[in-house]
Amino acid sequence: MPAKHTIVIWHNPRCSKSRGTLALLQERGIEPATVDYQKNPPSAAEIERALQSLGMQPRELMRKGETAYAELGLDDARLTRQQLIQAMAAHPVLIERPIVFANGKAAIGRPPENVLAIL
Repeated sequence: MPAKHTIVIWHNPRCSKSRGTLALLQERGIEPATVDYQKNPPSAAEIERALQSLGMQPRELMRKGETAYAELGLDDARLTRQQLIQAMAAHPVLIERPIVFANGKAAIGRPPENVLAIL
């Protein structure tokens, strides 16, 4: 069993998938460090590390259905990786949720069971 707080979840308590992922971890006796990423947004560097851990490109981590995605014109193919990451840092609502970090890896809890692979 990992030591307490070696597992971190970027959590949105209003999101059912995020709540479900947190509950799944807790049911297995894991109390992750919980970061409400909308109240305490990750830095651009933290988002970059998350992308590396997930093996994703910025747009793959973005919630394209959010109003901010359209309002900010983020579907523009000319935008750079850094511009997209900066947009997520400035508007954390754009970040797909939840993200669990464990054992040097990361997984998106959609569905919540996805995170079990990194534990």
